[in-house]
Amino acid sequence: MKNKIRFKYLKTKHSWHLVDPSPWPLLASLGAFFMTSGTVLYMNKFLGGGQLALIGFFVLLYVMYTWWRDIIREATFEEQHTVSVQRGLRLGMILFIVSEVMFFFAFFWAFFHSSLSPTYNLGGVWPPEAIQTIQTSGIPLTNTFFLLSSGATVTWAHHAIIVRAKKQAIVGLLFTIFLATIFTLLQGMEYVEAPFNINDSVFGSCFYMATGFHGFHVFVGTCCLIVSLLRIVYNHFTSTHHFGFESAAWYWHFVDVVWLFLFITVYWWGGIH
Repeated sequence: MKNKIRFKYLKTKHSWHLVDPSPWPLLASLGAFFMTSGTVLYMNKFLGGGQLALIGFFVLLYVMYTWWRDIIREATFEEQHTVSVQRGLRLGMILFIVSEVMFFFAFFWAFFHSSLSPTYNLGGVWPPEAIQTIQTSGIPLTNTFFLLSSGATVTWAHHAIIVRAKKQAIVGLLFTIFLATIFTLLQGMEYVEAPFNINDSVFGSCFYMATGFHGFHVFVGTCCLIVSLLRIVYNHFTSTHHFGFESAAWYWHFVDVVWLFLFITVYWWGGIH
């Protein structure tokens, strides 16, 4: 009896969650290694490179599902995510978004370095003479409207969770996912119809790297919002315990802000002859 009391005391004397041993970090690392190595081998036309990349991709998908499943179980059913743990998770998400800011800062640096002092190889002008830029008032402006509207709808869903309005939270998230899907489809259409490609000077390289990685972030954010929608349907969130959705909303607002900078600098200012 004394041992049981002592064990209970040791288990609850602090508010932190000591994570159980997990195979997912190692398996995720192997999956990422297989996918990147296989992609490089495939690009260099090595036999089996494509298959190795696909194996790594599906391993990563499996790890994402199982790891998220374990975290949801710890937070929802085991009640391991105390206030202290949630504070740490929030700090971790903030640092992650800061790292993403630095990631996109590199692309903007490359763009401004090339556009503010164009070299003689580009004709001394920006955009380069041979580049026909994309009309800003077309798909880019439309996508700006859709993405900013999705920022408003995800905020609507967030406030609905806080006031325990489940139906409104679901509707707000459905609108957000719909607008995100339309944005992605229009972005793909823009790439298909673009009058230049990634090989067309530093303009094409900066444009496709910056907008392409932003599009990838939109896709990742959409997946997070879909997971949050399912968790709302299954009543995983409460008005005070919903960091899984909150982190996805933070990420989505970050995606919105990055797009505003892309629209103003790369599409509008960078496309003026």
